[in-house]
Amino acid sequence: MELSMKLKQFRRLLDLVYIGNWVLNSTRGDDRIAEFDEVESLVFNKCKELGLGHLTEPLSGSAIPSRSFAEGGIHEAIMEYEDTIFFEILAEELARRDIVNEGGTEDDTDQINERIVAYIAEFERNGTDNIVLNL
Repeated sequence: MELSMKLKQFRRLLDLVYIGNWVLNSTRGDDRIAEFDEVESLVFNKCKELGLGHLTEPLSGSAIPSRSFAEGGIHEAIMEYEDTIFFEILAEELARRDIVNEGGTEDDTDQINERIVAYIAEFERNGTDNIVLNL
């Protein structure tokens, strides 16, 4: 297979491959999905021949993202995504809980959506500062 792209596009492809493998494997510990690590290695292996050798380093015969790549801002993008997803999931879970606790059902989508919007607005203003747990 042959794929033609500009160097800047290849650099973006590195980001996409890294983010994808991070999402799929970063929480798996020793139970990583090897096929995704292999694809990441194949893509990062092309870095040297394209003058991007500083973005990769060898590990056990494979090419992996270098420390300079990993510390170059990619994790800020991942963290931004994780923050957004965290608040969206939390808003939906709280909205569903509230509606059910008030005698409604999870089929009350309009009410749930209104609550989600309200929770998201609260989180945008105050983050988690106003969340109280009664343990």
